[in-house]
Amino acid sequence: MASSRPYLVRAFNEWILDNDCTPYIVVDAGVQGVQVPSEHVANGQIVLNISPGAVKALVIGNGALEFSARFGGVPMQVFIPLQAVMAIYARENGEGMVFGSEPGSPDPDGQPEADTSTGQRPSGKPSLKVVK
Repeated sequence: MASSRPYLVRAFNEWILDNDCTPYIVVDAGVQGVQVPSEHVANGQIVLNISPGAVKALVIGNGALEFSARFGGVPMQVFIPLQAVMAIYARENGEGMVFGSEPGSPDPDGQPEADTSTGQRPSGKPSLKVVK
């Protein structure tokens, strides 16, 4: 099956906008193909406002999310493969979704997949898990 991530990103973006909130995405800037302003990357991640007032020509395709925006007054074309989108949420209340790795897709950081019974990667590093 095709990845569900593009469909979920589009749906959450629409839902956040319909509720008069501001959609933000968290991006893993280390994923191959990501084109974001590197001066705004912190700890390998960047948080981007993708609201209609902040970006132009937003396209959330099945493989990538792209738009043009200004960073410090400098225009830039942003390109983000969808596997690099780690989360989408509303700035005002934090409502949204955090994405994990999907079965069959390569892990963006190149690490082995986590053991689902322990929540740890084989290297012993802990991983985060959303609990509700």
